[in-house]
Amino acid sequence: MTGLVLAFALTAFAYATVGFGGGSTYNALLALAEVDYRLLPVLALTCNLIVVTGGSFRFLRAQLVRWRLILPFAVTSMPMAWLGGQFHVSQTLFFGLLGFSLLLSGLRMTLRGPPEPHLPHDPAPGRLWLLGLPMGAVLGLLAGIVGIGGGVFLAPLLHGLRWAPAKVISGSCSVFILLNSIAGLTGQVSKLYGMPESPDLQPYYWLFAAVFLGGQVGSHLGIKVLGARTLRRLTGVLVFYVSLRLLYRWSTLL
Repeated sequence: MTGLVLAFALTAFAYATVGFGGGSTYNALLALAEVDYRLLPVLALTCNLIVVTGGSFRFLRAQLVRWRLILPFAVTSMPMAWLGGQFHVSQTLFFGLLGFSLLLSGLRMTLRGPPEPHLPHDPAPGRLWLLGLPMGAVLGLLAGIVGIGGGVFLAPLLHGLRWAPAKVISGSCSVFILLNSIAGLTGQVSKLYGMPESPDLQPYYWLFAAVFLGGQVGSHLGIKVLGARTLRRLTGVLVFYVSLRLLYRWSTLL
């Protein structure tokens, strides 16, 4: 358990620097530790909430959250995340769906992206809502099923569309993850405790303290120290790495 606690603290630190909660990697670490896969979404989403709550506060205080950017996505993603959390899925589908989704996102962020000075102005409200509502529903459903906040899906999309500077995307995605994690966790908990024999969460409480400490340090560095281009590249590398770990796990289940 000590190694898992340390790994969770380092994961929270790394993901918090780019405004994420780390849910995808928590899932991978728990799977490698042979934790009951039914517990994975609940543990990952709880850790997400702990990390992004502190991060969101810091980003809000630094005025790096653009509500008009994330609201069209959040309006549909939250109810769909709750719905996705209710679904019962097999281990094979769980890891395959998450792994392939993250692989595409990581490749897009790592291989593409304009320099920061060439970002255009904010999108027109009509265009933002026209794209945000359906995409938010898709991202929310996917995030709810696999037990993550959805920031690793939204951030590559926003970077690709060039709708905001990197630090604003990080701050806005942090709040988006917070909202989706609350919705997804509600659905996952109701599903978990509706089972005839519910797995025990108590042995994993130390993980919550670990991600709190790691997340606090990481979010501070993300806001105060790291540059925009570094943030973007680090985000892409993290997403790509996690996708490979999850796809390896998926391949062992086939």
